[in-house]
Amino acid sequence: MKTKPVFSFIATVVLLVQATAHAADQLAATSQPPASMKYLCAKASHIPPETTTEESGYFSLCEGTNGRIYVGCAAYGRNSYLVEFDPATEKMRIVLDTHKLVGLPLEPTGYAAQSKIHTRNFVGHSGKIYVGSKQGYPTAKEKETGKVATYRGGYVLTYDPATDKAVNLGMPMPLDDKRQPAGAKEGEGVIDVVADEARGLIYVITCEHQHWLLLDTKHPEHGYRDLGPILRDQPNTLIDKQGRAAAITKDYEVARYDPAADKVSVDKLLVEGKPFREVVGPDAVHPDWRLAADGRTAYLQLLNDLRMFQLDLGGATGEPVPAQSLGNRIEGKHPDSRGSISLGPDGRVYSAVRVDNETGFGTGYLHHLVRFDPRAKQMADLGIFAVKNPDFFNFKGPQAKNPDGSLRPRHGFHTLPDGTLTPLHVIMALIVARDGTIYATTIYPFTLLRIPGER
Repeated sequence: MKTKPVFSFIATVVLLVQATAHAADQLAATSQPPASMKYLCAKASHIPPETTTEESGYFSLCEGTNGRIYVGCAAYGRNSYLVEFDPATEKMRIVLDTHKLVGLPLEPTGYAAQSKIHTRNFVGHSGKIYVGSKQGYPTAKEKETGKVATYRGGYVLTYDPATDKAVNLGMPMPLDDKRQPAGAKEGEGVIDVVADEARGLIYVITCEHQHWLLLDTKHPEHGYRDLGPILRDQPNTLIDKQGRAAAITKDYEVARYDPAADKVSVDKLLVEGKPFREVVGPDAVHPDWRLAADGRTAYLQLLNDLRMFQLDLGGATGEPVPAQSLGNRIEGKHPDSRGSISLGPDGRVYSAVRVDNETGFGTGYLHHLVRFDPRAKQMADLGIFAVKNPDFFNFKGPQAKNPDGSLRPRHGFHTLPDGTLTPLHVIMALIVARDGTIYATTIYPFTLLRIPGER
């Protein structure tokens, strides 16, 4: 009887060991991020679930003069809230309950509810925080029955951390306002509020038709005056060092109001001599800008464009506003960047940008934090948002429900092959605090991310 040589058995074992080692090497390779990827580890805090219905919020994020962080929340069909986060204790509390403040029902009222604080929180020199409320969406029952409650209009609101008191400054453009178009079926929500406290002026942008309004707090009986220009989708007002207010119009020009002359002008916005609207194209949406400490330089980004632009608002009223492209913040496909442009205490400009994950390391999207240094004239990719405490929320337990039985979304994060938890959908807002700490919000669940200032 013939027997198989011993060496053939040994060879087989060696081959098996080599194959196993190769498979292990391949697995290890796929679990390691590319060398070009850098994580920015953020501590995540779940925003109180009683302040939302869909685990979501919008642009509403700021640092108060007291060093605390304020976040606006959306509870569709019910109410909206301003939440305070104390970095020292990491505790959160509701400081403004919209319906309670303005005298509306506290139980769900469907589409009639003040469902969102969507405004970029504006902090006045007094320390007061200025926000506005707007409508949400029809509830499932309203859609099913076709009986949608009437939305009367949004409110302008303030909260003063020093006194812990909120104030209702009224409804700028209610449904029965004579300035509403014929056949209007709802009032205007509020998408932006900015105060020039020294002059006693409050600038408001409405939503959905983007009216630019002015309230003279010295003569509140005159109500909210319409300055005339119709603005671009969900823009914000800047006030330059000369006291002039500026906002982006529907045609991507610059509307300016000079309170000293009580005059409004609409000035061309030119990028190296070309109209801004031609440079960015017809599909560009949601301009978002911030003013530098010099009171004349503005930095602007768009939701779906990779570029950052620098504008000079220091010129004469009636003259074109010059701008230049600073180039792409990063490279990538299908960018999304909203409510996230912010100036740090040293004058550098920060922005969050989402692009398709084309690294081959995982799927979905990646959210980058970028920084432009005006002195060095350089753009830098600081890294990808990553959660260092992934147990801040239970993603695997029973899915939470709202009182009406609807499920609360929790699909807003994804895990990369090395186990890193990172936002999936969008960064909704971003600010740089006075100590350099980065704060950002993301959704599903509604989360506040905090990145230390040392970078």
